[in-house]
Amino acid sequence: MPYDLKEIAAISGMPGLYRLVSPTRAGVIVESLTENGKRSVASARNKVSLLHEISIYTQDYDQTVPLTEVFDRIHQKFGTELAVTNKSDDRDLAAFMGDIIPDYDRSRVYMSDIKKLVSWYKAVSSRLEYTAPMAEETAAPATEAPATEEAKPKAKKKTAKTDDAPAADEALSTAGIIPAKQESTKPINPEITEEKPAKKGKKKSE
Repeated sequence: MPYDLKEIAAISGMPGLYRLVSPTRAGVIVESLTENGKRSVASARNKVSLLHEISIYTQDYDQTVPLTEVFDRIHQKFGTELAVTNKSDDRDLAAFMGDIIPDYDRSRVYMSDIKKLVSWYKAVSSRLEYTAPMAEETAAPATEAPATEEAKPKAKKKTAKTDDAPAADEALSTAGIIPAKQESTKPINPEITEEKPAKKGKKKSE
């Protein structure tokens, strides 16, 4: 992938982006995605939003664009130097977004989301190395099989399913796309996501 976002996260209550280093009993050690690369501990109460799990809404309700692909599109068009910042005029930011994703959903992607996208891209592009996506290898011409052998049918490749929109309980401004301002001050532990199974009642002896 162009920019590896698997370990890059936005953390509630902590400005900027962070690289996840290692878990601890109290939370997780993170490294700031800035020039100083300062390390700190993010509490387990903080909400951690991994960038590679975030997507942008499009006008097609069944389709979103992963942030990794969005960053790749930005790099292909503008490189690492953007003409806009998170403080640019709203019209310029909207035009920038429309240039990257022409069919982005104007009603569900807010201006605050676009500003955050620009800030995130600047942070990522300044600290992470861009790896150009490998061109799809063209299939080599098939050689004729010997008369005594039968050509084996090729197995069909499974098409990877795109992730559905994130869970509704995520405190994100666009219902699971780009986190904007924290909508709730109640801390959420990202590690606790599974519901406990209901206890089975004991059978009464007859």
